[in-house]
Amino acid sequence: MAREFKRTDRVSDQIQRDLAMLIQREIKDPRLGMVTISYVKVSKDLGYSDVYITVMPLGDQTQELALEQSLAVLNHAAGFLRKELSKGIKLRVMPQLRFHFDASVDRGRRLHSLIEQAYQQEQKRVVPDTDSDKPEE
Repeated sequence: MAREFKRTDRVSDQIQRDLAMLIQREIKDPRLGMVTISYVKVSKDLGYSDVYITVMPLGDQTQELALEQSLAVLNHAAGFLRKELSKGIKLRVMPQLRFHFDASVDRGRRLHSLIEQAYQQEQKRVVPDTDSDKPEE
């Protein structure tokens, strides 16, 4: 009988949940934007955990600046976060945390926008001309 979920998947899910709470409650750096953890991938040997995030800029920050600063803050705090995670997740070795930007959300937004534009253009092209339906006199 095969297991439904691999161990690394269960560990990834737990790290994602706990890390989201830790970042929200414990990291008080003003450079940290509104961070969302979109995905966590743990290596098979549990040595590394790649954490993919999205960031919403605060105040007058640009998206690029917010992302750069948030990644710097999180990578700097990775050791602290790893230690805090190990208190709640019972593993022999807690994976090293590596933070990355999740570009899939932006890519999805861009694709949605392109599809929407194409749909709007098609709707304008397909709308029948009401004058052409009248019989000629």
